[in-house]
Amino acid sequence: MTDPIEMNRRNWDERAAIHARDSTGDYMLDRFRAGEDALHEIEAAELGDIAGKRVLHLQCHIGRDTLCLARRGATVTGLDFSGAALNVARRLSDETGLKADFVEGTVDQAPDLAPGPFDLVYTTWGVICWLPDVKHWAKVVASVLEPGGELYFADAYPAFSVLEEYDGKLVPNFDFQTPSDRPLQFVDETTYTGDPTIMTHQSTQQWIHSLSAVLGGLIDAGLTITMFREHEVLPWWGLPGLVPASDRMWRFPEGAPYSLIVFGQGEKDA
Repeated sequence: MTDPIEMNRRNWDERAAIHARDSTGDYMLDRFRAGEDALHEIEAAELGDIAGKRVLHLQCHIGRDTLCLARRGATVTGLDFSGAALNVARRLSDETGLKADFVEGTVDQAPDLAPGPFDLVYTTWGVICWLPDVKHWAKVVASVLEPGGELYFADAYPAFSVLEEYDGKLVPNFDFQTPSDRPLQFVDETTYTGDPTIMTHQSTQQWIHSLSAVLGGLIDAGLTITMFREHEVLPWWGLPGLVPASDRMWRFPEGAPYSLIVFGQGEKDA
């Protein structure tokens, strides 16, 4: 199979079933069903009051965070390209009584499938590496936002994405910007939650995007950068050398001079 989107979709369809079982508790689904907030500490602290806002959650996967936004009082639409993941999301909605609309499609299809306009586009953690062109992503975001609406975006810092660990040493092994027509190919037997299930569809194709491509794309699309922050934690065990930092957060050991996350918020010009 050569189509990267279809290759990735099959991988994420398979991950959805594993994540729905949540055997390791990484998705904290039982706690979420019991009423506990499941957003990570960064976005939970930074998101602010979204009650009454119309929100589009791009690449929503199994919808747990989508429903967290609904629990905060927002009217939420979650969009994802995996039908299997959205089936889990709808079950979670039924189980919790939290209401959200779930739409199957790629980010590119958002202007047609979920045109809004929205007060907030929300997208976090391991999202843009699945997109070949962040300039187009930024245009999609701008197209569905109400004038004055905002983007809330958090993801791995590009400098972290180029690193791999060999014998305890960090090695920059990739270019900081992956050409859209030459994605990186990875093979992972298991998903990132620690569940030992061996997947059938193990291959994915991904892209690394530079900071200038991300921020420049948002600016070119008509958004104004109103907040930009870097943090030294990441909500998944991205490299063997990372150590626990806090609940569901990882970091390099003390003294390692790396920021792992870029966090940003943008506002569409009125």
